[in-house]
Amino acid sequence: MDHLISEGVELMAFGMGFVFVFLTLLVIITTLMSKIINKLVPETVTEPKPKAASSVPANTSNDELLAVLTAAVHTYRK
Repeated sequence: MDHLISEGVELMAFGMGFVFVFLTLLVIITTLMSKIINKLVPETVTEPKPKAASSVPANTSNDELLAVLTAAVHTYRK
């Protein structure tokens, strides 16, 4: 019986060791691949798009805009 438990513990240690080594290698290889890809293909810098001009005319007052928005909401809520 003692021999069977020692074999089980030995198999468990071997399995856990194998998984630990595999995951460690996986992290190392993934990190190296990421560094290589970043050196070969640098990330392109995108310039921000210019802001679009406001669609509201400058001479429109807030009261007029509020009236138009209220009318639009009431029209489409029916």
